[in-house]
Amino acid sequence: MSKFLKGTLILIVAGLITRVLGFINRIVIARAIGEEGVGLYMMAVPTLALAITLTQMGLPVAISKLVAEAEAVGDQRRVKKILVVSLATTGVLSAIFFPAMVLLAPLLSTTLFTDARTYYPLLAISPVVPIVAVSSVLRGYFQGKQQMKPYAYSQLLEQIIRISLIAFCTSIFLPYGIEYAAAGAMLSSVIGELGSLIYLFYMFKRKKRINIRPQFFHYAKAGKETFMSLMRIALPTTGSRLIGSIAWFFEPIVVAHSLALAGVAASLATRQYGELTGYALPLLMLPSFITYSLSTSLVPAISEAAAQQQMFLIERRVQQAMRLSMITGGLAVVVLYVFADPIMQLMYGTSHSAVFIKVMAPFFLFYYCQGPLQAVLQGLDLAKAAMMNSLIGSVVKTACIFALATQPNLGIMGAALSIAIGTVLVTLLHFATIMKVISYSIYIFEYIHTFFVMLAAGFVGHLAFYHSLTSLPISMRTIAAIIITTVVYVILLVIFKLVKREELVRIPFVRGFFRKN
Repeated sequence: MSKFLKGTLILIVAGLITRVLGFINRIVIARAIGEEGVGLYMMAVPTLALAITLTQMGLPVAISKLVAEAEAVGDQRRVKKILVVSLATTGVLSAIFFPAMVLLAPLLSTTLFTDARTYYPLLAISPVVPIVAVSSVLRGYFQGKQQMKPYAYSQLLEQIIRISLIAFCTSIFLPYGIEYAAAGAMLSSVIGELGSLIYLFYMFKRKKRINIRPQFFHYAKAGKETFMSLMRIALPTTGSRLIGSIAWFFEPIVVAHSLALAGVAASLATRQYGELTGYALPLLMLPSFITYSLSTSLVPAISEAAAQQQMFLIERRVQQAMRLSMITGGLAVVVLYVFADPIMQLMYGTSHSAVFIKVMAPFFLFYYCQGPLQAVLQGLDLAKAAMMNSLIGSVVKTACIFALATQPNLGIMGAALSIAIGTVLVTLLHFATIMKVISYSIYIFEYIHTFFVMLAAGFVGHLAFYHSLTSLPISMRTIAAIIITTVVYVILLVIFKLVKREELVRIPFVRGFFRKN
């Protein structure tokens, strides 16, 4: 197995484990601080994401690329320059955004979020900015050297520390108020990131063949060319992510003000936002790990075919990507829609947010196709078009939130519908952009058969859960019904020839699947 493929598989496995651990972390938070506490927590998270995006400035990808190029020719002096300039850049940015978060926390909490209690979570999470600034440089360095284990293990360590401390931190602060408990949850995240940084620094000291301390300031001052090389890669890379982070930052603000205009009290709006973004959305996004793995394999596959001007091969690979996204995402939609109530009850002890899942799950079939389509655009060197599509989707989503959430008969459901509208729009824009560049044939019967398989499997699952297995405890009944649904779904896929036997064998190694086909 090649070094690249081995590293890719390590990241895929680690990503799956990290996603599951992150979901467990959300469950622990939900059970510890409740819906209102989750609302306060989730209102602060977008601000953190925006600050981290601005601090990193897309540097991890740029560092990885430039370090890999320097390693290929054995230029350790250039590697040292890259590290020094990157650390200096992220250091300056974190020195700006860390105190900015602390100083702006009162304004953000009272004016923008309309709930003064968000001040404490914002204050608690702000120290993570300089921590992530340094760790992002080290992660980019290890990726550039194709040493994926330190990166993967650091992600796992962060989640393990966070989950280990979340109950302890929230229980200590809960007697002082729900806002302090939410701040305690944020504090566990900070400690988790710190543990990850310490591990990365230890591995860097252990594995490095260079010493950056001598002449650090000399390299920093003389690193203009290196800085420009980093920015040429980093700025375009961070475009789509920055758009998403900015849209996410404004989302709770727009939702809070829209619900206030609809006559919803601030505390109730916070609780409803927590149900939507802390309970429903993470569950809806969890299956996207499968299509994320597909996207990772698709970028080099499309790039290779485009470089060879093999347009028919590009179309074939897009067809494969869409079919695999539809059938894997279709199963996720069926399971989430049919079993929304028992899943939420088992995970969080309440099924209040199940209605969001039932309304949004059908639309999220587009979300599961969005990642592979964006990967195709990147492979075709259309990253700028993908960024513009994301921008349009974010603007439309924000406008729809303000238009729909202000309606008293919709309220928070208007925000949920707006997120679904934005998701569908971006996916359709990606698809339209691809069709302008390549010839693409739509096999309508494949889509009709897929929808029929989804309906049939969902009907069987509904019968199994609500009629055939009623004597079992809810946990056993849910698991058994989901297994029955999955088996029926796979059998019908094979019957309708939507998936072939050899493809089922190859799915875990999707990258190899694209190469051989």
